[in-house]
Amino acid sequence: MSIIDPRTGNPMTADPAASSNAPTSGERPSVTREEVVIELNAGNIQQVLEASMQVPVLMDCWAPWCEPCKNLMPVLEKLAVEYAGAFLLATLDVEANPEIAGQLGVRSVPDVKLISQGGLVDSFQGALPEKEVREWLNRYFPAPSDAPPSPEEQAEEALSAGDAAAAREIYQTLIGQYPEHYAYQIGLAKALVAEGRGEEARSVLDNLPPEERDAAPARGVRASIEFSEQALSTEEIAALGDRTDSEAQYQRALRQVADGQYDAGLEALLALMKQDRAYNDDAARKTLLQVFDALGADHPLTVTYRRKLFALLY
Repeated sequence: MSIIDPRTGNPMTADPAASSNAPTSGERPSVTREEVVIELNAGNIQQVLEASMQVPVLMDCWAPWCEPCKNLMPVLEKLAVEYAGAFLLATLDVEANPEIAGQLGVRSVPDVKLISQGGLVDSFQGALPEKEVREWLNRYFPAPSDAPPSPEEQAEEALSAGDAAAAREIYQTLIGQYPEHYAYQIGLAKALVAEGRGEEARSVLDNLPPEERDAAPARGVRASIEFSEQALSTEEIAALGDRTDSEAQYQRALRQVADGQYDAGLEALLALMKQDRAYNDDAARKTLLQVFDALGADHPLTVTYRRKLFALLY
């Protein structure tokens, strides 16, 4: 099926089935921005609605004075190209087209509406970050197989690879774009902890709204700060040599937890509990509970090791 340009009535992209270079299953033909992005106005609104009978239309309702709109629009344009004709992106300046905005029921901007077969399928308000926009789109369209990682995924990959500085820079950029998306500030705190900048991380967390500051993700980062402050350095751990006493076992486990090696650290703490429950006023069990808090109640390791801890205690 060809995608019809509401501005001209001509096909916007070639019919893949009619092309000798038709993409294989699971692939999409490449498109340019001009092929999939339309500026919506009174002169083409009816044609756009008619086009939605053939291909879904994503309407981005925005205003020139709206800073969040300026952050969201390039994300939507990027994704419209990336999804290669799975939907058209129609941008509507609500100030220049108040009657259309009123007909669409726009109360605030940005307001994004998915139109198909001439009717409203779904919508979201506010400047969602790219990862969340992708997740929303993927309810309705198969994700491109060659989709590049989102900034959030890039930050997570950098942290996993030990490049905390790169992760920090990504989160700082995201915070500048989405200052009220507090998950990015928590991500920044994680990166700072990984860089050994615990006090800066604590300051970031202290400046969160109370409901965010006291929630599990922020509590988890605070626990990580405490692990890092309590744990011996890598050099001090090496100096323990072949010691197998309870203190040495505990310090190795704490270092593993501080380094994010949670599976190994939890296993070592559980083993210490079995061997020497009384060590340092039940320190192994108390640290296990701190790690559970750091990971969150739904984390697979928390679920697994809570079960193991319960079996050991009862």
